[in-house]
Amino acid sequence: MQNCFDGRLGLIQRVLPSYRAPFFDALAASCVGGMSLFAGQPLPRESIATVSALGRAHFSQAHNLHFLNPQSRLYFCYQQGLSHWLETQNPNALIVEANFRYLSSPAALRWMRQRQRPVIGWGLGAPLDRGPLSALRARFLGQFDAMIAYSARGAEQYAACGCPVDRIFVAPNAVAPAPTQALPQRADFFSPQPVVLFVGRLQARKRIPSLLVACAKIPAPLQPRLVIVGDGPELDNLRMLAQSLYPAAEFVGAKHGAELAPYFRAADIFVMPGTGGLAVQEAMSYGLPVIVAKGDGTQDDLVRAENGWQIPPDDEAALFSTLREALSDAARLREMGAASYRIVAHEINLESMVGVFVEALNSVKP
Repeated sequence: MQNCFDGRLGLIQRVLPSYRAPFFDALAASCVGGMSLFAGQPLPRESIATVSALGRAHFSQAHNLHFLNPQSRLYFCYQQGLSHWLETQNPNALIVEANFRYLSSPAALRWMRQRQRPVIGWGLGAPLDRGPLSALRARFLGQFDAMIAYSARGAEQYAACGCPVDRIFVAPNAVAPAPTQALPQRADFFSPQPVVLFVGRLQARKRIPSLLVACAKIPAPLQPRLVIVGDGPELDNLRMLAQSLYPAAEFVGAKHGAELAPYFRAADIFVMPGTGGLAVQEAMSYGLPVIVAKGDGTQDDLVRAENGWQIPPDDEAALFSTLREALSDAARLREMGAASYRIVAHEINLESMVGVFVEALNSVKP
């Protein structure tokens, strides 16, 4: 596998979330001809933090036209300015989100096809759907020269839709580089009590109330110090709720970058009871075992039996029983934390993700 793509890459995203900026800059550094990204703005109700510039990649702002709610199965988006971007940036290869609901993507595919240049799709996968739009999705996916999936589950779904298996690549979702710090050393006991850590935006979908309830039910000798790092629309409600459910919960506000390190080092386990979970990989880089709610498959490759637990979403009983099991054996937690560190150091990180993208690009070169 070559470690670079010798052409100019174009990449189309609906939006440019801030957590993706390091990946796009790392990918741009692996493109000899440079890389240009075309993306627009989310709706305010989506609460997606975005950036307006990149360090290595060229960024062009699209004008997104949103139709219906992004959470709706009938949502569609059209990006104005795409043709001008393609003409001015003139990419040798193109990567687009593999979502047929983005109505301007077919025009980008036609533009590339007219010039006999490859197009790669990138996405979460394609869950089985026998609805009225399933045929439209299948035809859309069939146009790509290769597919990049976030997870092994996503790759299986693309294969089930008819995408050739030998043209599907798995680039496990990563938001941070391989750790540079050594694996933190922790004693095989809690001193004086276990520390449970949550890091993330405080939204209803994060299901922090379930975590408060679970901690309150833990038997007294193992009841943890619960540290909640983050800010968001639910902060005041959660503080009030904690007073009745688990007064020992600590809300320390939003922390970023180096500010997070002391919290990760002081923790014994990281828990993400709801959807999302961008901080999971970073927690693992500090040698923490993790408990996460099952979701779209992006956590499947990251969280395994050797380093954590995946629990059903919206299941307070499962969260409680899993947390109680985890806190009952400190020595086992340390072994699982070491496994977390190995996974993000050697398997799932920005460097490996970029490597898969470069491999896919080089596989479709004219």
